[in-house]
Amino acid sequence: MDQAVHRVSVEITVVLGRTMMPVRQLLKMGRGAVIDLDAKHEDECWIYANGELVARGEIMIVGDKIGVSVTRMMSSMSL
Repeated sequence: MDQAVHRVSVEITVVLGRTMMPVRQLLKMGRGAVIDLDAKHEDECWIYANGELVARGEIMIVGDKIGVSVTRMMSSMSL
């Protein structure tokens, strides 16, 4: 059983906020460019597993590391 768990692949995506911009502007951006999002510092982020919303969370910054703390699990009833 333990080996089967190691073969499971899950893609985790965290959405901090959203923005819209023309593709030409995106292509002009270089390394280190900043993109303004529609989110505020205190807003929750969305956590997806294999494209499905599974939780909400908040961004945690500790030193030079960024992480996500899960604050609310989503049930199939709340989607």
